[in-house]
Parts: sequence; C-alpha cells; structure tokens
Amino acid sequence: MTTQRTFDIVVLGGGPGGYPAAIRAAQSGKTVGLIEAKDVGGTCLNRGCIPSKTLIANAEVLKRVQEAEEFGVVTGSISFDFGKMVARKDRIVGSVRKNLEGLIATNRIELLRGFGKLTSSTTIKVTGVDNVIIQAGKIIIATGSEPRSIPAFPFDHERILDSTSMLEIQALPKSLVIIGGGIIGCEFASLYAALGVEVSIVEMMSSILPMESQSVSSYLTKVFKKKGIKIYTDTFVESIQKDEKSVTVKLAGGEDISAEISLVAVGRSLNTANIGLEAAGVLTTKEGLVAVNEKMETNVPGIYAVGDIASKWWLAHVASHQGLVAAKNACGIPAHMNYNAVPSVIFTDPEIGSVGLSLEAAIAAGHDATVSAFPFQALGKSQAAFQTEGFAQVVTDKRTGQILGAQVVGHEASSLVAEMVVAISAELTIESITEAIHAHPTVAEVWLEAALMASEFPLHLPPKRKETKP
Repeated sequence: MTTQRTFDIVVLGGGPGGYPAAIRAAQSGKTVGLIEAKDVGGTCLNRGCIPSKTLIANAEVLKRVQEAEEFGVVTGSISFDFGKMVARKDRIVGSVRKNLEGLIATNRIELLRGFGKLTSSTTIKVTGVDNVIIQAGKIIIATGSEPRSIPAFPFDHERILDSTSMLEIQALPKSLVIIGGGIIGCEFASLYAALGVEVSIVEMMSSILPMESQSVSSYLTKVFKKKGIKIYTDTFVESIQKDEKSVTVKLAGGEDISAEISLVAVGRSLNTANIGLEAAGVLTTKEGLVAVNEKMETNVPGIYAVGDIASKWWLAHVASHQGLVAAKNACGIPAHMNYNAVPSVIFTDPEIGSVGLSLEAAIAAGHDATVSAFPFQALGKSQAAFQTEGFAQVVTDKRTGQILGAQVVGHEASSLVAEMVVAISAELTIESITEAIHAHPTVAEVWLEAALMASEFPLHLPPKRKETKP
C-alpha cells in the first residue's frame, strides 16, 4: 500500500553527502525525510572507506609486530588469521552503521527504506520496504556512484572483482593483479602486499597515482617496487581471461600476467540513471554530472545535488561539506563551496596527504612557484618511532610567499596534511609557518622544517651552498 507524506526537505541518498545534509536541515528545525535504498552511510561506510581502512589498520599492526625486534621486543614466530581480520572489519562497519542509524533517529529524521525517483520538481516516489509518495519543499540529491563496469573485464566477483566484492573475500589469495593504479588500486596493492600476497599493478597512464605530484608518485613507485609489487605503466589491458583457479590478464604487446584473482579499479559510474532527473527538469553536464552552482543548487530552484554526481572531487569529505552547504541554502542560510583547499588522503604504506596545487600544476597555472621539501629521516621523533620513511613539501609563490599547495608522504600523512589545509584556506604565507611554534619532538615539525627550507635557512639540514661565478 502506497502512502503519502510531506516534508520541508527530502534527501535522496543516505551516504556521506546525504546524511550530513539531512542532519543539518533537521538541526535548523525543518522536517526531513531521508531516502536510502541500501544501507545508511553509503559506499564509504559500507563498501569503501571504513571497511578498507579497517583491513589496512590490521596490516599496520602486523607490520609493527614484525618490526618489534627493532624496539628490543622479542615476539617469536608471527602469524595472522585473515578470516579474523575480515570478521573484525564486518563488526566495525556494523557498529558504525548502527551508531549512524541512531544519530539519524535522534535528530528526528524519518528514514525511508526504498528506491527514490523524482516524479516532478517537488515529488518523489519511493518503492521498496517503504512505498511512499513524498511532497517535498526542497530536495537534495545525493545518490553517489558505484564501481564502473568495463565490458572487456566482466565482473564475476569470484575471479574478476570490483572494489566492493574485493572487500568481501574470505580467503587470502596467493596472487593478485590490479587493473588501475589510482587511489583505490594503490591502497589495495599496499594492503595485500603487506599480507604477503604477490601483487601486480597495471596502469595505462605513465605513472601510478597520476593525479598526484610527480615527486609523490615517483616516491611511492620506488617504495612499492622495494616491497616486491610489480608495476606496469603505459600499459593497456586488452582482456582478462579466467578459469576455475586463476585469471590471465592480456596486455597490449602480447605479454600476459597470471594471478589467482584480478581487481578492476578503473573508475566509478554515477548513480543518476532512473532517478527522475528528466521529470524534475534537472540538467546535466556533458560529462554526465548534475549541473550545480556554488550553492550546490541545480538549474531547478529548490533542488540541490551533492557528492560524486555533482563534482569532480569524488571524495567522501567533499560530499559531506557539499551536503552541509546544500542544507544551509535549502534552509535559507547563505553558504558557498570553495575548492581551493581540498585535502586528498591515500592510505597506502606510507600514507599520502596532499592539498592545493602541486609544483607542476602551480607552474601550469601561471605562478612563479617553487617547492621545498624535508625528509622525515631528519626528524628526531621519526627516528625514535622508527617511522622515517617519506617527506613533506610545500609549494609557494616566489614573489608573495603564499602557500599554494603541500604534499606529505609518510606515517600519519593523512592527519598531518590538516595543518596545510588550514594554511591554504586562510591564504597564509610561508612566514606564517616559520613564525608558528611547533611542538618538539613531533612529526608535525616537518612542516616547520620544510618552510625553513623555503626561506633558505634550514635548521636541521645543511644550508644550500650558493654557486659563485669564477
């Protein structure tokens, strides 16, 4: 039986873009309906960020135990149970999802379970567990994306997997070939190599992590090769063949790579089909994104779109911020998106954090830019913690000293990058970092040291000798 409901604001999609929008709208005193066809939390919580980072945390513990002798700790024989790692991952995801459902309920948001489809600019039909016709004052679309299906690599989710089914495997393979050397591919490569799996990466671009600065990509390539990960760049995959026990990845040029399973990580598809955009009059761009302005509003007044479907930044934290901006505007509170300081974090070993422009991008944008870097090896805290891998670097404008970007590779890089997010958001100069007191001994000192390098007055590295003409 189909019922009818009316809400001030309806959010279509309960992922990292949708549920923050629903919460903010409810906190503003609006009646809110949140429509979700699967599990609240979306891909990030259930099939991406949280399950993958839980498994990565397991691998990090294993690594530290393997390094225990360096600290004078004798452990004896070391082994691990992959099945228990997977079970822990499932418990964590379930717990976080349960807490999120409780948070939604305590904010008096009505959760509607089913597939939502716009039937006009103000109405949505929900079919599923709940069958409802909804009248909405304002609508926020946050339907996200899913792993892209490639006809040449048909998923069977047993031998040829996407990122979702890869997180569901119960037994550790002996070998794995990953198609795609982007963020997802590199994170899985790092994880499974740490667990003793023979890993290969095939990337059609000239480097892995092609969206990152050349220095970051080159460094991770060296680390991966040292760990035994095989990397094929500038390489096109023609097809993947499988049998009951293995896959064979056929490369252009005639070479084959054999492995137990293959992970295809070559992009994502937007969840915009069959959600009624045409019926609501919502326009899309030539790239297929929902067209929005800086308020996250579409061409139809009162309809907003956030997350992967409305942005080139396919990051959960960007979706969440967009959700807050959309909700504020839907509630009559002016808010705008600013993409000048979007952090990107990659949970490889070592971790990577970046924000703003790389040196290459800064120069391409017309800046007279320079980069200054400092290695963790030269920090006392890093040596004490046996976490000396990596470096941090700051990209600055030579004329003004403004910080244009920053990249860090190393332990806790995902957290360290936050300082530079604030610096770039506030349009600070390099002197703002050198004049700020950084606690000692900490790894955060790496930013102070990199900033001092930019001013040509390094503290814990020898000064650069200036060339003199004969």
